[in-house]
Amino acid sequence: CCSRSDASLKPAGQESVYSGGWRCPEHGDRVAELYCRRCRRCVCALCPVLGAHRGHPVGLALEEAVHVQKLIQECLKQLETKKQQNVGNITHIEDTAEKLKAHAESSKTWLTGKFTELRLLLDEEEALAKKFIDKNMQLTLQAYREHIKSCKEQIDGMHSLSTRVWRISQEPDPIQLLQVMLGACPLLPCTLPWLLGHQTQSLQDIPGRKESCAHEGPVWPRMSPPSADARTPTLEPDTMHARLRLSADRLTVRCGLMGRLGPTPALRFDKLWQVLGRDCYAAGRHYWEVDVQEAGVGWWVGVAYASLRRCGATASARLGCNRQSWCLKRYDLEYWAFHDGQRSRLRPRDDPDRLGVFLDYEAGILSFYDVSGGMSHLHTFRAAFQEPLYPALRLWEGAISISRLP
Repeated sequence: CCSRSDASLKPAGQESVYSGGWRCPEHGDRVAELYCRRCRRCVCALCPVLGAHRGHPVGLALEEAVHVQKLIQECLKQLETKKQQNVGNITHIEDTAEKLKAHAESSKTWLTGKFTELRLLLDEEEALAKKFIDKNMQLTLQAYREHIKSCKEQIDGMHSLSTRVWRISQEPDPIQLLQVMLGACPLLPCTLPWLLGHQTQSLQDIPGRKESCAHEGPVWPRMSPPSADARTPTLEPDTMHARLRLSADRLTVRCGLMGRLGPTPALRFDKLWQVLGRDCYAAGRHYWEVDVQEAGVGWWVGVAYASLRRCGATASARLGCNRQSWCLKRYDLEYWAFHDGQRSRLRPRDDPDRLGVFLDYEAGILSFYDVSGGMSHLHTFRAAFQEPLYPALRLWEGAISISRLP
């Protein structure tokens, strides 16, 4: 390119300059007022005609400078746009990273709650399984003790009979021996079979006693819902665990991903995913229905006193594991009736989607039915209720709803 004139600067091999403007490097006495686009140099008016730039495309240097300025401004504008895009990308990535961290923390919190609930459930199942084994062991041991007692009685009887027969055998007088033996003979055919038969029957009864433990309980016929006693109890939000969510009509409770913020009510379950009803029943007959088809593989449906413990995850707070609550429980494919830590295995024909709960407070009856199709009895508790009873639910996943009855 051409160089600006300066009296003190005359670099060797570069365009000479003078104070009046740019000078042509080939024709030093002429002003460089044109621009050769091919060589990208400032030249004078003779260069495209007679000089080294003959036939090259040229233009006015001033116009080319204006064009270059426009290109520079456009370049600067594009660079600024790119810079702003990168700043925006950085902001977006940082926001996404923060959201990812928050989601990761939320997921870990959810997993902590889920595995805590699973550990509680496993501990509960372990304790109940051990208690079930202990109960059946005691029943079997009792049967064994009764059999031992019976065997001892038979031994005493056989010892007495053996002593009598031995004494007869020691009679020296043949006539007397025959007379005594004839008198004792009517007893022998009856006594020995009774002793031996009683022993065999006692042994055979032991497995039957164990089996009877697993099949206790009444079998009720199919019934129709008691419409006169129908209720639609609502749920109390102050009692439900922070991870649970309640619908606007207070009939559906659902597991949430995050815990609720804010103060913790004194009535809230702080460890177990449980909730009590707002309505309580201290007299009369009442019937309500609970929809469990969205509850997944685990749910608890029952009633409880207000005195049920709210803090911790011990048996005193778990639905059905204490004297303050009764419930039906499903986990995986098993169904159980629970009260005070005692459980009874249920074997419904089909998996219930909806449960009916019938309470006769004065009669001390709490019955559960499968009302998915018709009304099939599942289990009945009998108790002398001492406090008002509240509908109670516990969730493992999904949602449970109180059905709206007419």
